[in-house]
Amino acid sequence: MSGYQLAQVNVAIFRQAKDDPVNQDFMDALDRVNAAADASPGFVWRLQSESGNATDIPLGTGINPDLIVNLSVWEDVESLRNFAYRQTDHVAVLRKKENWFDKADSRLALWWINEGHIPDPAEALARVRFLEKHGPTAKSFTFQEIFSPPDAD
Repeated sequence: MSGYQLAQVNVAIFRQAKDDPVNQDFMDALDRVNAAADASPGFVWRLQSESGNATDIPLGTGINPDLIVNLSVWEDVESLRNFAYRQTDHVAVLRKKENWFDKADSRLALWWINEGHIPDPAEALARVRFLEKHGPTAKSFTFQEIFSPPDAD
């Protein structure tokens, strides 16, 4: 065990207001997709409110209220990749994401955290901004260019 786990954040801004009926299919899929994540091998934790998802968590002053954050922790990259790209319910939502979000307003960032650390939305948004400014590094990266945990060979 390396002592590290993988944090991931996926942020997106709805094309229409979050509560617009055009987003209902996305909102209706959340419980099913989140349950699949919770049951996935390698899953550790995800950000959620009392509603069971994170779409109603306020992200702070000056942040677009239609921005949503999917923040989770996984044992390793492969566990997250298996869920994200092989889990049927999640893949079905991914295939339709252009119905709800503009590609330019969707961002993913991955980074290594100490085992047991629970990242918060402010930390996650900082990783997204770092990745946008500096490109993939060990501090913040994507599936296209993966970095090993700090103590890996």
